[in-house]
Amino acid sequence: MNIANFPWLTTIILFPIAASLLLPIIPDKDGKTVRWYSLIVGLIDFVLIVCAFYTGYDFSNPDLQLVESYPWVPQLGLNWSLGVDGLSMPLVLLTGFITTLAILAAWPVTLKPKLFFFLILAMYGGQIAVFAVQDMLLFFLVWELELVPIYFLLSIWGGKKRQYAATKFILYTAGGSLFILLSSLTMGFYGDTVTFDMRSLALKDYALNLQLLLYAGFLIAYAVKLPIIPLHTWLPDAHGEATAPVHMLLAGILLKMGGYALIRMNAQMLPDAHAYVAPALVVLGVVNIIYAALTSFAQRNLKRKIAYSSISHMGFVLIGIASFTDLGLSGAVLQMVSHGLIGASLFFLVGATYDRTHTLMLDEMGGVGKKMQKIFAMFTTCSMASLALPGMSGFVAELMVFVGFATSDAYNPTFKVIVIFLMAVGVILTPIYLLSMLREIFYGQENEELVSHQNLIDAEPREVFIIACLLIPIIGIGFYPKLLTQMYDATTVQLTARLRDSVPTLAAEKAVQNVSLTAPIIGK
Repeated sequence: MNIANFPWLTTIILFPIAASLLLPIIPDKDGKTVRWYSLIVGLIDFVLIVCAFYTGYDFSNPDLQLVESYPWVPQLGLNWSLGVDGLSMPLVLLTGFITTLAILAAWPVTLKPKLFFFLILAMYGGQIAVFAVQDMLLFFLVWELELVPIYFLLSIWGGKKRQYAATKFILYTAGGSLFILLSSLTMGFYGDTVTFDMRSLALKDYALNLQLLLYAGFLIAYAVKLPIIPLHTWLPDAHGEATAPVHMLLAGILLKMGGYALIRMNAQMLPDAHAYVAPALVVLGVVNIIYAALTSFAQRNLKRKIAYSSISHMGFVLIGIASFTDLGLSGAVLQMVSHGLIGASLFFLVGATYDRTHTLMLDEMGGVGKKMQKIFAMFTTCSMASLALPGMSGFVAELMVFVGFATSDAYNPTFKVIVIFLMAVGVILTPIYLLSMLREIFYGQENEELVSHQNLIDAEPREVFIIACLLIPIIGIGFYPKLLTQMYDATTVQLTARLRDSVPTLAAEKAVQNVSLTAPIIGK
């Protein structure tokens, strides 16, 4: 078979799912064979993703690539339609990278290891499918199916309140998904032709009132997943009860599904509605940044503190999406990838710290840096990345969103000044609560009761390797952002041009410029 025609995306999605079906029949008493098998499957799939990226992805092409389309249920107009572009390819790579590391992070799991790794591998294929499918009904199906593994991973391997957290997660996310289905069916049946192909749906001429209604439906669903305040309360509860590998999947990939879908469906397919709703997205983004940062201050539980920090950082994604500038939208995509790496690293270290101290309460810690120097160094480095230290990916992403919004001509100067000021306040708050967190965990006088009852051993080679793998792209992107931005620049520039054409004032200015450029020179 010609490598150019190889079904890369189908293989990448179905391989881990098919491999997971073999787990129940693998003979294994203590879980060692199962975890090695799962790690090998994860590595093979990640290698396939990298091969597809190098052989079939063109940086300069803004359109869909690696396109595949096969009839699935023709009676319903449902096709197995796949493709990636600059919006999805970075997130597919991120998914493969984070999930493979999450499998390695799950090495200590001894409770029902076959079921645990089965769910992880099934989720692997499902999450990649969310970023690759190009059929709205298929998108809804994989979006729903991807929720099931998370529910069981929380309810079986979670903490004391795992049933509450898992139930709240499924109710919020499944409830929001209903709006995806209703909006998708409305778009598919609108007009003379019935289709659920995303490219065809984007070309339909929807009435503005209908666009606004569809936009609201999608926004509710993706606001839950991003999450956007006030639909965020499931996330601190889920993170508060999850294990380290599940943390990595939640923070590293799951939240990015909301940001990706917001760009793909709301902005790309409903640009006229986006022009009207964008100011509200900016306001919601500012609320996310400020409210979540202040709430993080009040948290004494380490997992919940980092969870609210994640919500705060996702506010920059909203502002970038609503900026109507190439730089702002590029910064939003970069922030999703950057936070995926940073969030996964922080939550993994939270899990490693809990495994040693057996407490998540900051009041019960103190001075553990003397006994856990490697964990102290890694936790400090990852926290510096989270607070946007120059030289780290978070700094570049937030700076791009800042400058992109500041230079936007879609908003009046007063509104921009207020938003930029509040964003700056959020940036100032972040290092305060993160540095305070580090001080309470690692500095100061040792908690004698904790030290006497727990064996505070330092990081093992597996844990150091996982954090090193995450820090390499975090620092690499921080020093050379083009390493990532060149993957999606062509797509974001094309999308921004379309969004700007939907803003009446910007479209009018463009029309005037075009007239002046084409007007004949008098007297010549």
